[in-house]
Amino acid sequence: MHPLFEDWVRSETRRQFFTRGANALGTAALASLLGGGLPRANAATANSPGGSPDGHLPIGPHFAPKAKHVIYLHMVGGPPQMDLFDYKPGMQEWFDKDLPESTRMGQRLTTMTSGQKRFPIAPSKFKFAQHGQSGMWLSELLPNLAKSVDDICFIRSMQTDAINHEPAISYMQTGNQITGRPCLGSWISYGLGSLNHDLPTFVVLVAKPTNTEQVQAISARLWSAGYLPGEHAGVSFRAGGDPILYINNPPGVPPNVRRAMLDGVRELNEMNYRKVGDPETHTRIQQYELAFRMQSSVPNLTDLSDEPASTYELYGETARKPGSFGHTALMARRMVERGVRFVQVYLNNWDTHSNVAGRLPDQCRDIDQPCHALIQDLKARGLFDETLIIWGGEFGRTIYSQGGLTHDNYGRDHHPRCFTMWMAGGGSKGGTVYGETCDFSYNIVKNPVHVRDFHATALKLLGFDHERLTYHFQGLDQRLTTVEPAHVVPELIA
Repeated sequence: MHPLFEDWVRSETRRQFFTRGANALGTAALASLLGGGLPRANAATANSPGGSPDGHLPIGPHFAPKAKHVIYLHMVGGPPQMDLFDYKPGMQEWFDKDLPESTRMGQRLTTMTSGQKRFPIAPSKFKFAQHGQSGMWLSELLPNLAKSVDDICFIRSMQTDAINHEPAISYMQTGNQITGRPCLGSWISYGLGSLNHDLPTFVVLVAKPTNTEQVQAISARLWSAGYLPGEHAGVSFRAGGDPILYINNPPGVPPNVRRAMLDGVRELNEMNYRKVGDPETHTRIQQYELAFRMQSSVPNLTDLSDEPASTYELYGETARKPGSFGHTALMARRMVERGVRFVQVYLNNWDTHSNVAGRLPDQCRDIDQPCHALIQDLKARGLFDETLIIWGGEFGRTIYSQGGLTHDNYGRDHHPRCFTMWMAGGGSKGGTVYGETCDFSYNIVKNPVHVRDFHATALKLLGFDHERLTYHFQGLDQRLTTVEPAHVVPELIA
């Protein structure tokens, strides 16, 4: 063996060493002490189609799925439910009165309001009206989405355990408040595999809000594959310039030369894999190959010149502007149309600690028409029934005001006890309004839905038993819903 290669082998990780089985006795002894730290593919993948060359084959659904794709619209910062979906007209009589202790019940607050001497009630300044056969109450800020309420399943009784952004977003995306776990998109990639080998299975788009008063950090850790094979991580598309960096050939390098180079690199990587057994080597091979295929597929995907004028009448003129939420929603439809399994969209600036009156209308203008358009566009193309749209943030907001309070403006702090999310398509039950909160939109009084329950229900729509979609790591059969109780909510399923 070449000395340089010997040095490289010596620097391998503990996981790589034990995966090779170089010391079976040491492996068994350490595994008994450490509880096992070695990932292994689920045996159920052995005969599944559509997998990767290293044996990371999709498990396939446990039963017939209702949805084949997901478009997850995450509103980073936490939209205020009582200003959008959870109508509380009785709060008008409570303006500037203190939140009753019988309602708060000593629940923890963030450090941003825990030092306030008072917790004055801030009724929503926005008007509400009922819409559709479901009679769902919606804010005047969402006039377009109001046209689609009978296609939407509203969950007004969501609850989470996290009260600050980073752990709350991680919890909503990965089922754990600690970062580094696989997100929902990675689990779906692992479970279902690809529908188009020329595009990523899992794509991430970060939209830019019109108003940028208080944006939160959006970390790539949210779309990592965690302990799953690296090929299941999300691929982030940029809003401007080349959608993906470095996939195009350098100047003067024709496709045939690039192909020959990749063939050579693949052979070298295969030699390394046979010697060392590092599972990430095959992930690297796949990424090179996918990048080569995307050289032709991505330009076709991102070139919107073939979209007719009627598309922009539907989504709004902002859809012509790369990076806007309207443009991102249109891109999500084009991706699903071409077989992308999971499209994760983030829109920032929902963290309304102040200036709800100034900022919330901007946020709603960004999402209102595009969300309605996405639903109707998918319906027109026959994709709605097989595409699950998810909309929501990481937690809700408080009925009491953070900072100054007037009839015309106020702020709202983080609130994990109750908030609203919605689903549409993909087998979810349109025209449903599920769950109920107290008069102060502070506690849930009927049909609570925990984050784990929501994940279990989403997996059910995609054909999975959440307790059986697992990956063995660190001595446990890890799963999205963790080891704590989680329940599918049948009332949310058509």
